[in-house]
Amino acid sequence: MIYLKRKVDAFLEEWNNNADKKPLIIKGSRQVGKTESIKRFAKQHYENVIEINFVEEPKYKMITSDGYKTDDIIKNISLIDPMKQFISGKTLIFFDEMQEFPEISTSLKFFHIDGRFDVICSGSMLGIQYRKIESNSVGYKVDYEMYSLDFEEFLWAKGYEDSFVYDLLEHMKTHTPFNEVTMSVCEGLFLDFCILGGMPAVVREYIVKGTFEGSLEIQRQLLADYKEDIRKYAEGMDQTRILNVFNQIPPQLAKENKKFQISKVASGARFKDYRGCIEWLNDAGIINICYCLNFPELPLKGNYEETKYKIYFADSGLLVAMLDEEAQEDLRANKNLGVYKGALYENIVGEALAKSGYGLYYYKRENSTLEEDFFVRTASELIPVEVKATNGRTKSLRTLIDGKKYIDIHYGIKFTGSNIGYCNDIYTFPYFCAFLLKRYLKSIDKGK
Repeated sequence: MIYLKRKVDAFLEEWNNNADKKPLIIKGSRQVGKTESIKRFAKQHYENVIEINFVEEPKYKMITSDGYKTDDIIKNISLIDPMKQFISGKTLIFFDEMQEFPEISTSLKFFHIDGRFDVICSGSMLGIQYRKIESNSVGYKVDYEMYSLDFEEFLWAKGYEDSFVYDLLEHMKTHTPFNEVTMSVCEGLFLDFCILGGMPAVVREYIVKGTFEGSLEIQRQLLADYKEDIRKYAEGMDQTRILNVFNQIPPQLAKENKKFQISKVASGARFKDYRGCIEWLNDAGIINICYCLNFPELPLKGNYEETKYKIYFADSGLLVAMLDEEAQEDLRANKNLGVYKGALYENIVGEALAKSGYGLYYYKRENSTLEEDFFVRTASELIPVEVKATNGRTKSLRTLIDGKKYIDIHYGIKFTGSNIGYCNDIYTFPYFCAFLLKRYLKSIDKGK
């Protein structure tokens, strides 16, 4: 099976080179490639690996019965399986599927103090389990959030080197349009990425076969698995409500007003009944929530209305897999995005921003046509980001840049299907450059 190079690989190397390395928790939604990347790293760097999967081997949930100290846990692991060897300084202990046994996170403090063994934990932090794990061993662990592949990792999978990405960024920094070959190649690759999403199983199938054959079946299986997770991990009556929200995301994104409306989810639905459901999906890494700003100004945190938001899928492949049969056929055979074009490009730009570490915010002025898709910030500026399905006028972007009351806004970014351009403080980039936005803004911030 081919290994897909991931950004977590470099992080694991960095972690390994730290003399005082703390236990590491790699979290993220299910099937984004956590276990595969950890196992590969472990094989390359350790003589001895102890792997415990709390889903496949629930008997290991008893290992903390004498307490959370390292010696007690090792003794109990050895009692269950005497073949497991613990060699000081040469052993990695890998606790997988820790959402099944969040209590294990309490032991991380003791493993760090003890210092004889390296520890990596991994899990799909589903709903309330995530909060249990977060509160344990604070100060004695390192957290890393892993996502499905972003467009850069997709390019790696297709065989493109770092130099190719560097060249894309240089064009952005110098505002030099791409030549015809680069535009054609990147647009083709990006459209494939939009249709596939970044789930490793889907991307691997596409790389091996060179076509979309089988990709929809894998996407639909992933969807079924996510729904099964909701039934398994969401407690009580919330399950149906969570599934209702999940199923409502594509039709609400396809509308011109993409604000998520709880009233459309079920008859008589109210925000207070559904609030925990949306947070659960967010904690599980299945969705990205984009909150409506009270006013487009800094700071962003605390300056938003928590009852007004748009919901995007954390992986665009899930959105694509939920489209109807006719749309699926048109999409894969003719690369035609139909009525979902705006929704898909907005979802994928939101996904790129979230994977770059940005929180998601938008703005819609009451009783006005003024609306902006996203906002990002630098140290001192607020930058509106518009996603256009067509290369039309950007009236809202113009208003925000020119308006005297928007003191934190000096220029805007527009992602569209056209080449790099600049006009009156609006920088235009092709959609496929969205994953580079943070690096681009950092470079021009330094330039100032």
